[in-house]
Amino acid sequence: MKRPAHILVGMLLVGVAAPLTAQDLPSVPQTLSLQDAVDIALNNNPTYLQTRNDGAPASWAVRNAFASWLPSVTANSRIAYQGSGEQRFLATEFRTSPTIGSGYGLNVNWQFNGRTLMEPSRQGAARAAVTASIDASAMTTRNQVVQQYVAVLEAEAQVGLQERQVTRDEENLRLAQARYEVGQTTMLDVRQAQVAQGRSNVARLQARQTLNVEKLRLFQQMGVEAPSDLSVVALSDSFPVVEPIFTLDDLLNQADMNNPDVAQLRAQETSAEWNSRAAKTDWLPSVSVNASWSGFTQQFTDVEPQILQAETSAMNNVASCQQQNQIYVSAGLDPRNCTEFEFTAADEAGIRAANSVFPFNFTSQPFNASLSVSFPIFNQFQRNLNNSQLSAAAADASEARRARELQVRTDVSEQYYAVLAAYESIQIQETNRVAAQEQLRLAREQYRVGANTFFNLLDAQVVAQQAAAEYITAFFSYHRSMANLEAAVGRSLR
Repeated sequence: MKRPAHILVGMLLVGVAAPLTAQDLPSVPQTLSLQDAVDIALNNNPTYLQTRNDGAPASWAVRNAFASWLPSVTANSRIAYQGSGEQRFLATEFRTSPTIGSGYGLNVNWQFNGRTLMEPSRQGAARAAVTASIDASAMTTRNQVVQQYVAVLEAEAQVGLQERQVTRDEENLRLAQARYEVGQTTMLDVRQAQVAQGRSNVARLQARQTLNVEKLRLFQQMGVEAPSDLSVVALSDSFPVVEPIFTLDDLLNQADMNNPDVAQLRAQETSAEWNSRAAKTDWLPSVSVNASWSGFTQQFTDVEPQILQAETSAMNNVASCQQQNQIYVSAGLDPRNCTEFEFTAADEAGIRAANSVFPFNFTSQPFNASLSVSFPIFNQFQRNLNNSQLSAAAADASEARRARELQVRTDVSEQYYAVLAAYESIQIQETNRVAAQEQLRLAREQYRVGANTFFNLLDAQVVAQQAAAEYITAFFSYHRSMANLEAAVGRSLR
Protein backbone atom coordinates (compact mmCIF):
# COMPACT_ATOMS: atom_id res chain seq x y z
CA MET A 1 0.00 0.00 0.00
CA LYS A 2 2.85 2.43 0.78
CA ARG A 3 5.18 1.49 -2.09
CA PRO A 4 3.70 3.86 -4.69
CA ALA A 5 4.20 6.78 -2.30
CA HIS A 6 7.82 5.79 -1.70
CA ILE A 7 8.43 5.47 -5.43
CA LEU A 8 6.95 8.93 -5.99
CA VAL A 9 9.22 10.38 -3.30
CA GLY A 10 12.19 8.69 -4.97
CA MET A 11 11.28 10.19 -8.31
CA LEU A 12 11.05 13.62 -6.72
CA LEU A 13 14.45 13.19 -5.07
CA VAL A 14 16.00 12.19 -8.37
CA GLY A 15 14.32 15.17 -9.99
CA VAL A 16 16.05 17.54 -7.57
CA ALA A 17 19.34 16.96 -9.37
CA ALA A 18 17.91 17.26 -12.89
CA PRO A 19 17.26 21.05 -12.95
CA LEU A 20 20.90 21.68 -12.10
CA THR A 21 21.80 21.30 -15.77
CA ALA A 22 20.34 22.86 -18.85
CA GLN A 23 21.07 20.23 -21.45
CA ASP A 24 22.39 16.74 -22.06
CA LEU A 25 25.99 16.29 -23.04
CA PRO A 26 26.45 14.14 -26.12
CA SER A 27 30.22 14.32 -25.59
CA VAL A 28 29.92 12.07 -22.53
CA PRO A 29 29.49 8.43 -23.60
CA GLN A 30 26.55 6.57 -22.15
CA THR A 31 28.94 3.84 -21.07
CA LEU A 32 31.67 5.66 -19.20
CA SER A 33 34.92 3.87 -18.50
CA LEU A 34 37.51 5.17 -16.06
CA GLN A 35 39.88 6.04 -18.90
CA ASP A 36 37.09 7.95 -20.66
CA ALA A 37 36.43 9.92 -17.49
CA VAL A 38 40.14 10.74 -17.07
CA ASP A 39 40.51 11.79 -20.71
CA ILE A 40 37.46 14.04 -20.51
CA ALA A 41 38.76 15.60 -17.28
CA LEU A 42 42.17 16.34 -18.83
CA ASN A 43 40.39 18.20 -21.62
CA ASN A 44 37.78 20.02 -19.53
CA ASN A 45 38.69 20.25 -15.84
CA PRO A 46 39.01 24.02 -15.16
CA THR A 47 41.66 23.73 -12.47
CA TYR A 48 43.90 21.57 -14.64
CA LEU A 49 43.36 23.75 -17.70
CA GLN A 50 44.39 26.84 -15.71
CA THR A 51 47.69 25.15 -14.95
CA ARG A 52 48.12 23.88 -18.51
CA ASN A 53 47.59 27.39 -19.87
CA ASP A 54 50.88 28.43 -18.26
CA GLY A 55 52.79 26.25 -20.73
CA ALA A 56 52.56 28.54 -23.76
CA PRO A 57 53.82 31.70 -21.97
CA ALA A 58 56.72 29.69 -20.52
CA SER A 59 57.73 28.52 -24.01
CA TRP A 60 57.52 32.06 -25.37
CA ALA A 61 59.66 33.26 -22.48
CA VAL A 62 62.44 30.90 -23.64
CA ARG A 63 62.15 32.20 -27.21
CA ASN A 64 62.22 35.75 -25.92
CA ALA A 65 65.36 34.98 -23.88
CA PHE A 66 67.23 33.76 -26.98
CA ALA A 67 65.92 36.72 -28.98
CA SER A 68 67.42 39.08 -26.38
CA TRP A 69 70.83 38.23 -27.88
CA LEU A 70 69.69 39.99 -31.08
CA PRO A 71 69.29 43.75 -31.55
CA SER A 72 65.88 45.35 -31.31
CA VAL A 73 64.71 47.23 -34.41
CA THR A 74 62.15 50.04 -34.31
CA ALA A 75 60.68 51.80 -37.33
CA ASN A 76 58.47 54.87 -37.14
CA SER A 77 56.80 57.33 -39.47
CA ARG A 78 54.92 60.58 -38.99
CA ILE A 79 52.68 63.09 -40.79
CA ALA A 80 52.40 66.65 -39.50
CA TYR A 81 50.55 69.87 -40.25
CA GLN A 82 51.31 73.39 -39.01
CA GLY A 83 48.92 76.27 -39.57
CA SER A 84 49.77 79.87 -40.31
CA GLY A 85 50.59 82.27 -37.51
CA GLU A 86 53.27 84.35 -35.90
CA GLN A 87 56.31 83.10 -34.02
CA ARG A 88 58.70 85.15 -31.91
CA PHE A 89 62.43 84.62 -31.67
CA LEU A 90 63.91 86.97 -29.11
CA ALA A 91 62.67 90.38 -30.23
CA THR A 92 61.91 89.35 -33.80
CA GLU A 93 58.52 88.15 -34.99
CA PHE A 94 58.12 85.82 -37.93
CA ARG A 95 55.04 85.12 -39.98
CA THR A 96 54.70 81.44 -40.84
CA SER A 97 52.72 79.89 -43.64
CA PRO A 98 50.75 76.61 -43.37
CA THR A 99 52.94 73.56 -43.98
CA ILE A 100 52.53 69.80 -44.16
CA GLY A 101 55.31 67.34 -43.52
CA SER A 102 56.24 63.70 -43.08
CA GLY A 103 59.16 61.77 -41.72
CA TYR A 104 60.60 58.36 -41.01
CA GLY A 105 62.97 56.84 -38.54
CA LEU A 106 64.78 53.52 -38.15
CA ASN A 107 66.48 52.72 -34.87
CA VAL A 108 68.62 49.68 -34.06
CA ASN A 109 69.53 49.07 -30.43
CA TRP A 110 71.59 46.21 -29.00
CA GLN A 111 72.29 45.72 -25.32
CA PHE A 112 74.23 42.90 -23.75
CA ASN A 113 75.17 42.04 -20.19
CA GLY A 114 75.57 39.04 -17.94
CA ARG A 115 71.83 38.58 -17.43
CA THR A 116 71.28 38.58 -21.19
CA LEU A 117 73.80 35.75 -21.50
CA MET A 118 72.18 33.64 -18.77
CA GLU A 119 68.54 34.44 -19.55
CA PRO A 120 67.93 31.44 -21.91
CA SER A 121 69.11 28.99 -19.25
CA ARG A 122 67.10 30.74 -16.56
CA GLN A 123 63.91 30.75 -18.64
CA GLY A 124 64.53 27.14 -19.70
CA ALA A 125 64.63 26.13 -16.04
CA ALA A 126 61.44 28.12 -15.43
CA ARG A 127 59.73 26.36 -18.34
CA ALA A 128 60.79 22.98 -16.95
CA ALA A 129 59.22 23.97 -13.62
CA VAL A 130 55.97 24.91 -15.38
CA THR A 131 55.97 21.61 -17.29
CA ALA A 132 56.48 19.69 -14.06
CA SER A 133 53.64 21.69 -12.49
CA ILE A 134 51.37 20.72 -15.38
CA ASP A 135 52.30 17.05 -14.96
CA ALA A 136 51.60 17.25 -11.23
CA SER A 137 48.23 18.87 -11.87
CA ALA A 138 47.40 16.14 -14.39
CA MET A 139 48.19 13.44 -11.83
CA THR A 140 46.13 15.25 -9.19
CA THR A 141 43.21 15.54 -11.59
CA ARG A 142 43.48 11.87 -12.50
CA ASN A 143 43.53 10.82 -8.84
CA GLN A 144 40.48 12.97 -8.09
CA VAL A 145 38.58 11.41 -10.98
CA VAL A 146 39.59 7.89 -9.93
CA GLN A 147 38.52 8.55 -6.34
CA GLN A 148 35.16 9.94 -7.48
CA TYR A 149 34.69 7.10 -9.95
CA VAL A 150 35.21 4.68 -7.07
CA ALA A 151 32.78 6.70 -4.96
CA VAL A 152 30.10 6.32 -7.63
CA LEU A 153 30.72 2.57 -7.83
CA GLU A 154 30.44 2.32 -4.05
CA ALA A 155 27.21 4.30 -4.11
CA GLU A 156 25.87 1.93 -6.78
CA ALA A 157 26.85 -1.02 -4.60
CA GLN A 158 25.02 0.56 -1.67
CA VAL A 159 21.92 1.00 -3.85
CA GLY A 160 22.12 -2.67 -4.81
CA LEU A 161 22.48 -3.62 -1.15
CA GLN A 162 19.43 -1.59 -0.21
CA GLU A 163 17.48 -3.08 -3.11
CA ARG A 164 18.20 -6.56 -1.77
CA GLN A 165 17.21 -5.42 1.71
CA VAL A 166 13.88 -4.14 0.38
CA THR A 167 13.31 -7.49 -1.30
CA ARG A 168 14.07 -9.36 1.93
CA ASP A 169 11.76 -7.09 3.94
CA GLU A 170 8.98 -7.69 1.42
CA GLU A 171 9.46 -11.44 1.77
CA ASN A 172 9.45 -11.11 5.57
CA LEU A 173 6.21 -9.12 5.43
CA ARG A 174 4.54 -11.73 3.22
CA LEU A 175 5.80 -14.47 5.54
CA ALA A 176 4.54 -12.68 8.66
CA GLN A 177 1.15 -12.04 7.05
CA ALA A 178 0.87 -15.67 5.96
CA ARG A 179 1.63 -16.94 9.45
CA TYR A 180 -0.76 -14.40 10.96
CA GLU A 181 -3.57 -15.55 8.66
CA VAL A 182 -3.17 -19.15 9.82
CA GLY A 183 -2.96 -18.09 13.43
CA GLN A 184 0.69 -18.99 13.99
CA THR A 185 1.76 -15.48 15.06
CA THR A 186 0.35 -12.16 16.23
CA MET A 187 -0.26 -8.85 14.50
CA LEU A 188 2.88 -7.57 16.25
CA ASP A 189 5.07 -9.50 13.80
CA VAL A 190 3.15 -8.03 10.87
CA ARG A 191 3.55 -4.50 12.17
CA GLN A 192 7.25 -5.02 12.81
CA ALA A 193 7.66 -6.33 9.26
CA GLN A 194 5.84 -3.28 7.89
CA VAL A 195 8.07 -0.93 9.89
CA ALA A 196 11.18 -2.76 8.67
CA GLN A 197 9.94 -2.52 5.09
CA GLY A 198 9.33 1.24 5.45
CA ARG A 199 12.80 1.77 6.84
CA SER A 200 14.41 -0.18 4.02
CA ASN A 201 12.45 1.85 1.44
CA VAL A 202 13.70 5.07 3.02
CA ALA A 203 17.26 3.71 3.09
CA ARG A 204 16.94 2.82 -0.60
CA LEU A 205 15.79 6.36 -1.43
CA GLN A 206 18.71 7.80 0.49
CA ALA A 207 21.13 5.47 -1.27
CA ARG A 208 19.78 6.52 -4.67
CA GLN A 209 20.08 10.17 -3.72
CA THR A 210 23.67 9.58 -2.60
CA LEU A 211 24.34 7.91 -5.94
CA ASN A 212 22.98 10.95 -7.78
CA VAL A 213 25.14 13.29 -5.72
CA GLU A 214 28.27 11.21 -6.33
CA LYS A 215 27.57 11.17 -10.07
CA LEU A 216 27.15 14.94 -10.07
CA ARG A 217 30.49 15.28 -8.32
CA LEU A 218 32.08 12.98 -10.90
CA PHE A 219 30.86 15.20 -13.73
CA GLN A 220 32.15 18.20 -11.82
CA GLN A 221 35.60 16.60 -11.56
CA MET A 222 35.43 15.86 -15.29
CA GLY A 223 34.75 19.53 -15.95
CA VAL A 224 31.47 19.02 -17.81
CA GLU A 225 27.82 19.59 -17.08
CA ALA A 226 25.86 16.60 -15.90
CA PRO A 227 23.11 15.26 -18.20
CA SER A 228 19.52 15.95 -17.25
CA ASP A 229 18.94 12.26 -16.67
CA LEU A 230 21.84 10.91 -14.65
CA SER A 231 20.81 7.32 -15.31
CA VAL A 232 21.68 7.59 -19.03
CA VAL A 233 25.39 7.43 -18.14
CA ALA A 234 26.50 4.10 -16.70
CA LEU A 235 29.96 3.31 -15.36
CA SER A 236 31.46 0.34 -17.15
CA ASP A 237 34.65 -0.42 -15.21
CA SER A 238 34.74 -2.73 -12.22
CA PHE A 239 37.95 -3.02 -10.28
CA PRO A 240 39.10 -6.52 -9.35
CA VAL A 241 40.75 -7.15 -6.04
CA VAL A 242 44.28 -8.40 -6.68
CA GLU A 243 46.68 -9.50 -4.01
CA PRO A 244 49.49 -6.89 -3.71
CA ILE A 245 52.76 -8.35 -5.00
CA PHE A 246 54.88 -5.18 -5.00
CA THR A 247 57.38 -4.44 -2.26
CA LEU A 248 57.73 -1.27 -0.25
CA ASP A 249 61.34 -0.66 -1.32
CA ASP A 250 60.37 -0.92 -4.98
CA LEU A 251 57.50 1.50 -4.47
CA LEU A 252 59.75 3.99 -2.69
CA ASN A 253 62.26 3.88 -5.53
CA GLN A 254 59.52 4.39 -8.10
CA ALA A 255 58.09 7.30 -6.13
CA ASP A 256 61.51 8.93 -5.99
CA MET A 257 61.67 8.82 -9.80
CA ASN A 258 58.02 9.33 -10.77
CA ASN A 259 56.20 11.34 -8.10
CA PRO A 260 55.03 14.50 -9.94
CA ASP A 261 55.12 16.72 -6.85
CA VAL A 262 58.76 15.83 -6.19
CA ALA A 263 59.59 16.38 -9.87
CA GLN A 264 57.86 19.76 -9.73
CA LEU A 265 59.81 20.85 -6.65
CA ARG A 266 63.08 19.66 -8.17
CA ALA A 267 62.38 21.75 -11.26
CA GLN A 268 61.49 24.73 -9.07
CA GLU A 269 64.72 24.23 -7.15
CA THR A 270 66.72 24.29 -10.40
CA SER A 271 64.87 27.42 -11.51
CA ALA A 272 65.63 29.13 -8.19
CA GLU A 273 69.32 28.24 -8.54
CA TRP A 274 69.43 29.82 -12.01
CA ASN A 275 67.75 32.94 -10.64
CA SER A 276 70.45 33.16 -8.00
CA ARG A 277 73.21 32.72 -10.60
CA ALA A 278 71.68 35.36 -12.86
CA ALA A 279 71.57 37.86 -9.99
CA LYS A 280 75.34 37.58 -9.56
CA THR A 281 75.85 38.91 -13.10
CA ASP A 282 74.63 42.33 -11.95
CA TRP A 283 78.27 42.99 -11.01
CA LEU A 284 79.36 42.71 -14.66
CA PRO A 285 79.48 45.63 -17.16
CA SER A 286 76.77 46.30 -19.75
CA VAL A 287 77.34 47.12 -23.41
CA SER A 288 74.91 49.16 -25.51
CA VAL A 289 75.06 49.92 -29.24
CA ASN A 290 72.63 52.26 -30.97
CA ALA A 291 72.27 53.28 -34.63
CA SER A 292 69.58 55.41 -36.26
CA TRP A 293 68.51 56.62 -39.68
CA SER A 294 65.90 59.32 -40.28
CA GLY A 295 64.51 61.71 -42.87
CA PHE A 296 61.83 64.37 -43.23
CA THR A 297 59.78 66.43 -45.68
CA GLN A 298 58.26 69.89 -45.26
CA GLN A 299 55.99 71.44 -47.86
CA PHE A 300 54.00 74.66 -47.94
CA THR A 301 50.32 74.11 -48.54
CA ASP A 302 50.23 77.33 -50.63
CA VAL A 303 53.46 78.14 -52.48
CA GLU A 304 52.26 81.46 -53.96
CA PRO A 305 53.51 83.61 -51.05
CA GLN A 306 56.99 82.08 -51.46
CA ILE A 307 56.90 82.73 -55.21
CA LEU A 308 55.79 86.31 -54.57
CA GLN A 309 58.53 86.73 -51.99
CA ALA A 310 61.15 85.37 -54.39
CA GLU A 311 59.84 87.63 -57.20
CA THR A 312 59.95 90.69 -54.92
CA SER A 313 63.45 89.78 -53.79
CA ALA A 314 64.52 89.45 -57.45
CA MET A 315 63.05 92.86 -58.32
CA ASN A 316 64.91 94.39 -55.39
CA ASN A 317 68.12 92.74 -56.55
CA VAL A 318 67.61 94.09 -60.10
CA ALA A 319 66.98 97.61 -58.75
CA SER A 320 70.07 97.38 -56.55
CA CYS A 321 72.09 96.16 -59.51
CA GLN A 322 70.91 99.07 -61.65
CA GLN A 323 71.87 101.57 -58.95
CA GLN A 324 75.33 100.03 -58.71
CA ASN A 325 75.66 100.21 -62.52
CA GLN A 326 75.12 103.98 -62.38
CA ILE A 327 78.05 104.25 -60.01
CA TYR A 328 80.15 101.93 -62.18
CA VAL A 329 79.42 104.05 -65.31
CA SER A 330 80.26 107.26 -63.47
CA ALA A 331 83.56 105.71 -62.42
CA GLY A 332 84.29 104.56 -65.98
CA LEU A 333 83.71 100.90 -65.18
CA ASP A 334 81.73 98.38 -67.15
CA PRO A 335 78.17 97.87 -65.85
CA ARG A 336 76.99 94.47 -64.60
CA ASN A 337 74.35 92.38 -66.35
CA CYS A 338 71.31 92.95 -64.18
CA THR A 339 69.17 90.48 -66.11
CA GLU A 340 70.77 87.63 -64.16
CA PHE A 341 68.84 88.83 -61.10
CA GLU A 342 65.47 88.80 -62.82
CA PHE A 343 62.81 86.31 -61.66
CA THR A 344 62.16 83.86 -64.47
CA ALA A 345 59.67 81.08 -65.17
CA ALA A 346 62.44 78.62 -64.49
CA ASP A 347 62.91 80.12 -61.03
CA GLU A 348 59.19 79.76 -60.36
CA ALA A 349 59.23 76.15 -61.59
CA GLY A 350 62.21 75.45 -59.34
CA ILE A 351 60.39 76.83 -56.31
CA ARG A 352 57.33 74.75 -57.09
CA ALA A 353 59.44 71.63 -57.63
CA ALA A 354 61.39 72.19 -54.40
CA ASN A 355 58.11 72.55 -52.51
CA SER A 356 56.62 69.34 -53.99
CA VAL A 357 58.21 66.86 -51.55
CA PHE A 358 55.29 65.58 -49.45
CA PRO A 359 55.01 62.76 -48.47
CA PHE A 360 57.91 60.58 -49.72
CA ASN A 361 60.61 62.85 -51.12
CA PHE A 362 62.57 62.75 -47.89
CA THR A 363 65.58 64.78 -46.92
CA SER A 364 67.91 62.37 -45.12
CA GLN A 365 69.27 63.27 -41.72
CA PRO A 366 72.86 62.41 -40.82
CA PHE A 367 73.43 58.80 -39.73
CA ASN A 368 73.86 58.47 -35.98
CA ALA A 369 75.60 55.66 -34.07
CA SER A 370 76.86 55.26 -30.53
CA LEU A 371 78.60 52.69 -28.34
CA SER A 372 78.49 52.82 -24.57
CA VAL A 373 79.84 50.64 -21.78
CA SER A 374 78.60 51.01 -18.21
CA PHE A 375 80.29 49.60 -15.12
CA PRO A 376 78.22 49.15 -11.96
CA ILE A 377 79.99 50.61 -8.95
CA PHE A 378 77.54 51.33 -6.15
CA ASN A 379 73.73 51.17 -6.05
CA GLN A 380 72.92 51.41 -2.33
CA PHE A 381 73.54 47.64 -1.81
CA GLN A 382 70.58 46.76 -4.03
CA ARG A 383 72.61 44.03 -5.77
CA ASN A 384 73.66 42.61 -2.43
CA LEU A 385 70.03 42.51 -1.33
CA ASN A 386 68.89 40.81 -4.55
CA ASN A 387 71.66 38.22 -4.31
CA SER A 388 70.82 37.49 -0.71
CA GLN A 389 67.09 37.16 -1.38
CA LEU A 390 67.53 34.89 -4.38
CA SER A 391 70.12 32.74 -2.60
CA ALA A 392 67.69 32.32 0.29
CA ALA A 393 64.92 31.45 -2.19
CA ALA A 394 67.13 28.77 -3.74
CA ALA A 395 67.91 27.34 -0.31
CA ASP A 396 64.20 27.38 0.57
CA ALA A 397 63.38 25.55 -2.67
CA SER A 398 65.95 22.88 -1.79
CA GLU A 399 64.45 22.39 1.65
CA ALA A 400 60.91 22.31 0.21
CA ARG A 401 61.99 19.59 -2.19
CA ARG A 402 63.62 17.57 0.59
CA ALA A 403 60.54 17.97 2.81
CA ARG A 404 58.29 16.75 0.00
CA GLU A 405 60.54 13.75 -0.61
CA LEU A 406 60.21 12.79 3.06
CA GLN A 407 56.45 13.32 2.89
CA VAL A 408 56.18 11.16 -0.23
CA ARG A 409 58.08 8.34 1.45
CA THR A 410 55.67 8.59 4.36
CA ASP A 411 52.65 8.66 2.04
CA VAL A 412 53.87 5.67 0.04
CA SER A 413 54.53 3.65 3.19
CA GLU A 414 51.20 4.64 4.71
CA GLN A 415 49.20 3.74 1.61
CA TYR A 416 51.17 0.54 1.10
CA TYR A 417 50.22 -0.68 4.55
CA ALA A 418 46.67 0.57 3.99
CA VAL A 419 46.41 -1.55 0.82
CA LEU A 420 47.69 -4.63 2.65
CA ALA A 421 45.28 -4.09 5.52
CA ALA A 422 42.37 -3.45 3.16
CA TYR A 423 43.14 -6.61 1.20
CA GLU A 424 43.13 -8.71 4.35
CA SER A 425 39.96 -6.95 5.53
CA ILE A 426 38.21 -7.96 2.34
CA GLN A 427 39.00 -11.62 2.98
CA ILE A 428 37.73 -11.37 6.55
CA GLN A 429 34.60 -9.41 5.59
CA GLU A 430 33.83 -11.89 2.81
CA THR A 431 33.88 -14.71 5.35
CA ASN A 432 31.68 -12.68 7.71
CA ARG A 433 29.26 -11.86 4.89
CA VAL A 434 28.85 -15.51 3.88
CA ALA A 435 28.36 -16.55 7.50
CA ALA A 436 25.81 -13.76 8.09
CA GLN A 437 23.87 -14.74 4.97
CA GLU A 438 23.76 -18.35 6.12
CA GLN A 439 22.66 -17.23 9.57
CA LEU A 440 19.87 -15.16 7.99
CA ARG A 441 18.77 -18.10 5.84
CA LEU A 442 18.56 -20.38 8.86
CA ALA A 443 16.70 -17.75 10.93
CA ARG A 444 14.13 -17.30 8.15
CA GLU A 445 13.57 -21.05 7.84
CA GLN A 446 13.22 -21.40 11.58
CA TYR A 447 10.70 -18.56 11.65
CA ARG A 448 8.84 -20.15 8.76
CA VAL A 449 8.33 -23.37 10.74
CA GLY A 450 7.67 -21.53 13.98
CA ALA A 451 10.97 -22.43 15.66
CA ASN A 452 12.12 -18.82 15.93
CA THR A 453 10.70 -15.41 16.74
CA PHE A 454 10.41 -12.47 14.39
CA PHE A 455 12.75 -10.50 16.65
CA ASN A 456 15.47 -13.09 16.06
CA LEU A 457 14.80 -12.93 12.33
CA LEU A 458 15.20 -9.14 12.37
CA ASP A 459 18.41 -9.45 14.37
CA ALA A 460 19.81 -11.91 11.84
CA GLN A 461 18.78 -9.60 9.03
CA VAL A 462 20.51 -6.62 10.68
CA VAL A 463 23.67 -8.70 11.10
CA ALA A 464 23.55 -9.77 7.43
CA GLN A 465 22.94 -6.21 6.26
CA GLN A 466 25.77 -4.88 8.38
CA ALA A 467 28.17 -7.61 7.21
CA ALA A 468 27.32 -6.85 3.57
CA ALA A 469 27.81 -3.10 4.15
CA GLU A 470 31.14 -3.71 5.87
CA TYR A 471 32.25 -5.87 2.95
CA ILE A 472 31.40 -3.06 0.52
CA THR A 473 33.30 -0.59 2.70
CA ALA A 474 36.36 -2.84 2.84
CA PHE A 475 36.17 -3.54 -0.91
CA PHE A 476 36.17 0.11 -1.90
CA SER A 477 38.61 1.10 0.85
CA TYR A 478 41.05 -1.19 -0.91
CA HIS A 479 40.54 0.60 -4.21
CA ARG A 480 40.78 4.04 -2.59
CA SER A 481 44.02 3.08 -0.90
CA MET A 482 45.31 1.69 -4.19
CA ALA A 483 44.46 4.94 -5.96
CA ASN A 484 46.20 6.96 -3.25
CA LEU A 485 49.23 4.68 -3.51
CA GLU A 486 49.34 5.18 -7.28
CA ALA A 487 49.15 8.94 -6.79
CA ALA A 488 52.01 8.84 -4.28
CA VAL A 489 54.13 6.60 -6.52
CA GLY A 490 53.31 8.61 -9.61
CA ARG A 491 52.28 5.77 -11.90
CA SER A 492 49.59 3.13 -12.31
CA LEU A 493 50.09 -0.10 -10.39
CA ARG A 494 47.19 -2.03 -11.96
